[in-house]
Amino acid sequence: MREFVVEADGGSRGNPGPAGYGAVVLDPVSGETLAEAAEYIGIATNNVAEYRGLIAGLRAAAALDPAARIRVRMDSKLVVEQMSGRWQIKHPDMKPLAAEAAAVLPRPQVTYEWIPRAQNKHADRLANEAMDAGRDGRQWEPSASTAEFTARGAAVHDEAARGGSARDSAAAAAPAVGWAAPADLGAPATFVLLRHGETALTPQKRFSGSGGTDPELSAVGRGQAADAATAFAARGTIQAVVSSPLRRCRETARTVADRLGLEVRIEEGLREADFGAWEGLSFGEVRERYPADMDAWLASPKAAPTGGGESFATVARRVAAARDRLIERHRGTTALLVTHVTPIKTLVRLALGAPPESLFRMELSAASVSTVAYYADGNASVRALNDTSHLR
Repeated sequence: MREFVVEADGGSRGNPGPAGYGAVVLDPVSGETLAEAAEYIGIATNNVAEYRGLIAGLRAAAALDPAARIRVRMDSKLVVEQMSGRWQIKHPDMKPLAAEAAAVLPRPQVTYEWIPRAQNKHADRLANEAMDAGRDGRQWEPSASTAEFTARGAAVHDEAARGGSARDSAAAAAPAVGWAAPADLGAPATFVLLRHGETALTPQKRFSGSGGTDPELSAVGRGQAADAATAFAARGTIQAVVSSPLRRCRETARTVADRLGLEVRIEEGLREADFGAWEGLSFGEVRERYPADMDAWLASPKAAPTGGGESFATVARRVAAARDRLIERHRGTTALLVTHVTPIKTLVRLALGAPPESLFRMELSAASVSTVAYYADGNASVRALNDTSHLR
C-alpha cells in the first residue's frame, strides 16, 4: 500500500478577513512533491481556511491513489485534535468542514500529526500565495508558484544558521550536528559508493540502464575493478559488499569482494534506471528521435523516457527505500555499494537535500568512488564525490 504525507495550512488576514489555503502531497521516502493545491476563498476565519486546506490536501492525495495511507501534518492544533477525535467540534462552521474532510477517505487510512509552524513552510507559502492572488483579483496558478523552492531554501537556511547539514526530509528540518556528530549518535552507517567499471557503451556515452542489453565489463572496466579492489584492500575499511543485480556491477563487486574475502549481497533497489526506448542510444540520437520526450525529461523529474522507462522520481523512491534497508542492516559499519550513475547521484542528492535538477550537475566517472555517512538521527554527511585517485 502506498503512503503519502499531506501538509496543509490556511490563513486569514484579519480573522475573519481575506483568506486562503495551501496543501501539498509529498512522497514520504524521497520527499518529492507529488501535488500542490491552493485557493483564495474570500472572507473567512483562520480555522475555516485551515480546514479547507486539509480537504484540498486529502482530495489531492486521493486523486493520486484512493487506497493510499495518508499522514496529515498540520500546525493547527485545533484541526489535528478535532480530526483525531480527541477534541469535540462545537463551532457550527467547523462541523460540516470536519465531516467533509472525514468523508474524503476511510478513517483508518488517515492519521494526524501536529507540527510546529516552522516545519509547515511549504503549505504556509501556498496559502499566502493564494491570499496574494486574491488581493490582486486573480486566482492562484500552479505554474506561478515558488512555494516548493522557497520552503526548501528556508529549510536549508535554517539548517545552516544552526550549524548543521540539510536533512533528507520533505517535512522537517533536522537537529543540527555540524561536521562532528555527538558521541551519543554512535558510529554512522557509511556507504562507499562505487560506480561499476567501463563497458563498451561507457566511453560512447550511450544510455545503458536496467532495460537494455546488460553489458559486461570491457577490458578497461576489468582493470578499473582490479584497481578499486587494490585500493580497498589497502584501506582495510570495507566490511560488506552490496551490488546492483546488473552484470557490470556484479562483476565489479565480485572482483573487489574476492580480494577482500567477502561475499556479495544483491540489492535490487540499486539497479540503474530503465531508459526505455533510449537504451543503447546516445544523447544526440535521443534528441533527434524523441525531441519532445527529451525536453520533458530534462525539465521534470516526473517525466519518463520514451517507451515505458523510469522517471527520476520513480528511481528516487526505489533508491531511497533501498538506502533505508541498507542503513538498518549496516549501522555502525562501512559497506561498499557497487551501483550506477543514477542511484549514486540520487543518494548524494537526497543526502544534501538538493533539488532533482542537481542530478544533471554531478560528474561520475566509471569506477569512481563517492562516500556518504548516515547518522542515527537521520542526518547524512557527504564525504566524497567522484574520487578517481585509485585508478591508474
